[in-house]
Amino acid sequence: MTEQLIIAGERRDAAEGATFTVTEPATGKPLEEVAKASAVDVDLALAAATKAFADGRGAWARTSGTERGRVLQNVAELIREREDVLATAEARGAGHPIGDARWEVGAAAGTFEYYAGAANKHFGSVVPVQDAGLDVVLREPVGPVSLIVPWNFPLLIACWKLAPALACGNPVILKPASLTPLTALLLGDILVDAGVPADQVYVLPGPGGIIGDALVADPRTAKISFTGETTTGASILKASADHIARVSLELGGKSAAIVFADANVQKAALDAPMSVFGNAGQDCCARSRILVERPVYDEFLEAFEGATRAIKVGDPLSPDTEMGPMISTGQRDTSLEYIGIGTAEGARLVSGGDVPDGDGYYLTPAVMADVSNEMRLAREEIFGPVASILPFDTEDEAIQIANDSDYGLSGSLWTGSATRAIRVAKSIRTGVLSVNTNRSVRFEAPFGGYKKSGLGRELGMGAMDAYTEVKNVFFSEED
Repeated sequence: MTEQLIIAGERRDAAEGATFTVTEPATGKPLEEVAKASAVDVDLALAAATKAFADGRGAWARTSGTERGRVLQNVAELIREREDVLATAEARGAGHPIGDARWEVGAAAGTFEYYAGAANKHFGSVVPVQDAGLDVVLREPVGPVSLIVPWNFPLLIACWKLAPALACGNPVILKPASLTPLTALLLGDILVDAGVPADQVYVLPGPGGIIGDALVADPRTAKISFTGETTTGASILKASADHIARVSLELGGKSAAIVFADANVQKAALDAPMSVFGNAGQDCCARSRILVERPVYDEFLEAFEGATRAIKVGDPLSPDTEMGPMISTGQRDTSLEYIGIGTAEGARLVSGGDVPDGDGYYLTPAVMADVSNEMRLAREEIFGPVASILPFDTEDEAIQIANDSDYGLSGSLWTGSATRAIRVAKSIRTGVLSVNTNRSVRFEAPFGGYKKSGLGRELGMGAMDAYTEVKNVFFSEED
């Protein structure tokens, strides 16, 4: 049976009747047949969403923040109730180890719980002005929002966008990646079942070059939130320029982890592998550049390689699997190509980079040593399980290397000195930085990047600003 798209809360066949096949990364075999939306479906969705919004006079836009919060809490509860279904779909559709997928379901529910609590706390202000009267700043929903999510974390990133957008009173049009549409459709069902008005919910699976382009270029789209490749983000900015859509972009990364000699080197080395190889390296926050102070370079490399070799690569549905397959043969081939490029540039392949026998898009995690920051290996986002280990001699050199990048999304510092941590943290040009840990994202705090890593911020209370317009109203005291 074909998985249908969702328009105004209802499952429907695509207007043109087309479908496409979703492949399971662990086996390389067909998993599901899914309705393939077209520009016709985009037009239907935007027409219905625009009508439902009614210039801010629609029922959901005018619903109190308290009531919207109750509905979002219902969403969180249904996500938790349907954990098995969602986690299995994410494991089979995206190749995530089942343990990771279950964590993601919990984080998705937590995101909705956070914005359920925020929905009635995002308010305007009264501004003291010179004129006699009362100056009021209002926050109003922006209108139909197009949420374009990637294939690497399809469930979680969708929730990062859906929850604040709905909390602010906007209709939501979710465009999942063609490789991983299944959890997006399940989420659409959950939203409606939880009490989000049906005319606020749209899920349009299909090719980005058709669906995404149509959503971005249409003036009825009031706000675009995109997570994905930097080149696509640049194209979105250009395509939306004519109608001045509000745009936020979370794009690529080439994040650095800096390990100083005064750090707990063993802890840093044992923690670092999954910061690179989690989700088979398909993570924009991956610490794929690991900068290690020269006196502890060999010690770190030995411990890091040992921990990497111990990573269990295998079936995503097996509870002891730590790293599953890559999303496609193309993505795997790109990683293999970069390993070859790095070797040709003078880097040393210490371990990994092998394609195991059997089905699926597997690649063992690769450790590349003696990398310099001039190499393509260190400068270009690979989006695969390839770690580059770079030596440095001084604090200033570490800062220079970390900042010598087109990207600035995430990163880590490992040091035993609080003063050094403060000093270096202030010097690194990146949107997210962790000290003595590698975790990047917390839904309570802003997330986004500098430079080519994007525009704007997701998560935290600041995300609410991105889905609202600011209106200033002055009430004169003069008769």
